[in-house]
Amino acid sequence: MLELIKYIVEQFADNKDEIEYKVEEKENAIEVTVLLAESDMGKVIGKQGKIAKAMRTLVRCATPRDSKKYVIEIEEKKA
Repeated sequence: MLELIKYIVEQFADNKDEIEYKVEEKENAIEVTVLLAESDMGKVIGKQGKIAKAMRTLVRCATPRDSKKYVIEIEEKKA
């Protein structure tokens, strides 16, 4: 599933080499934090969060029913 998230994010981000992914597995969810450069934040999130919402929907649909759910957070990378 991480590959799907990476693919979608890299389609919109300009600074692909600065993207970081943190994966944290919890009891009933897998939390993926995408750290982006400030200039890429708006491009990946989209107007009114439409791209981020669509990405979350795609990941939710692609996740098997009996596995842990994925939680995607998009944050700005601290310098």
